[in-house]
Amino acid sequence: MASLPYFEPARPRVFAHRGLALEAPENTLLAFAHALAAGVDHVETDVHASSDGVAVVAHDEDLSRIGGRTERVDALTAADLARLDLGDGQHVPTLAEALDAFPDLRFNIDLKSEASIAPTVEAIRATRAEDRVLVTSFSEQRRRAALRMLPGVATSASGPRFALALATSVLRATPAVRRALAGIHAVQIPERARGLSTVTPARIRAFHAAGVEVHVWTVNDPDTMHRLLDRGVDGIVTDRADLAVAVLAERQER
Repeated sequence: MASLPYFEPARPRVFAHRGLALEAPENTLLAFAHALAAGVDHVETDVHASSDGVAVVAHDEDLSRIGGRTERVDALTAADLARLDLGDGQHVPTLAEALDAFPDLRFNIDLKSEASIAPTVEAIRATRAEDRVLVTSFSEQRRRAALRMLPGVATSASGPRFALALATSVLRATPAVRRALAGIHAVQIPERARGLSTVTPARIRAFHAAGVEVHVWTVNDPDTMHRLLDRGVDGIVTDRADLAVAVLAERQER
């Protein structure tokens, strides 16, 4: 398994998906604060670029779902987004703002656009957060571009890299799985993909043999969390970090 500082907290891991947004808007400083208060070490988040080239924390391309407005995130400046009221006194934060506000959290960062790559790298460097970020994307091109500028930073498989690893795992070709995941530290995946279960015991063993951790998203049911952890997954990505932390505590008491 990877020995990078990002992975130093003990497994299994809880990743608070967009923070803990039960009583806070998702992907806000308040949601991250609630996740930290719940006892997690890792938060999962998403990054776009503002119109003035600043990395901002947001999942969607536009503001219709989170802000009730039709503008695209990349059509507004970072200052415009900072003035946007998302409720509970929250706004769309910059990535640097979030990294600076929570030095004890590890951030799992999904690059949502090509324009977000350079400002994300800049924010990570400016806050000296290289050891506590994992940078990834569904796009292999975006993931590679970011990692070229952040050598040694943790990363997880893009969609194409995981598809190749899944295909080779079906054939039980362990060396091929290892080649498909070379330079990768984790697979972060749904429980099913392309009509296949991604986390059978055999596939988990194959991924572990390739030296990567297995994190499953998005799991909000405690019984499912227990089942996946029993199989040997290394992390749960969840909207209910509070429940996942309780599941880990229950398992430790057994």
